[in-house]
Amino acid sequence: MAESNSTPVTEVVLNEKNFEVLVAKFVPTSQYFERSFQMLQNQMADFKEDQKELKADINRRFQETDAKILDLREGQKDFKADMDKRFGQVDKRFGQVDKRFEQVDKRFEQVDKRFEQVDKRFEQIDMHFQQVNSKLDQIMERVDVKIDAGLREGRSLTVKLFSFAMVFSAISMAGLVAKMTGLF
Repeated sequence: MAESNSTPVTEVVLNEKNFEVLVAKFVPTSQYFERSFQMLQNQMADFKEDQKELKADINRRFQETDAKILDLREGQKDFKADMDKRFGQVDKRFGQVDKRFEQVDKRFEQVDKRFEQVDKRFEQIDMHFQQVNSKLDQIMERVDVKIDAGLREGRSLTVKLFSFAMVFSAISMAGLVAKMTGLF
């Protein structure tokens, strides 16, 4: 029974025609190669087109980069010119400040000269005061001498007047005593 269900195996005879069909099934035809070459050519064309676009894009980017570099250089030149201008202005300001300091120095020199003149004036005034002081000392000495002489004269005059008054009083008393006693 098992044999009844199975399909009979037929023998395949390998002849030239079957061999060609078999080879044709395994070996690709020229159309296959033409299609493969066509696809390969299309891919190569696309690759070349992409390569051209990439090259154009790279060239464009290099040009943009060159333009940016030129702009930066121009900006740098402008910046340098601006900085040179500003440094020139700063140099002018420093020159003005230097002139002002020179003027201030001249003014200080003038003030120093004035102080020297004032010092000389004070020295003259000091000498004048010393002269006045010495003159006052001389005058005071003269006055002291005169006062001392006047006091001596006044004392001697006072002593003379006192002596005279005492003598007069003594004589008056003697006269009074004599009159009271009847001597006169």
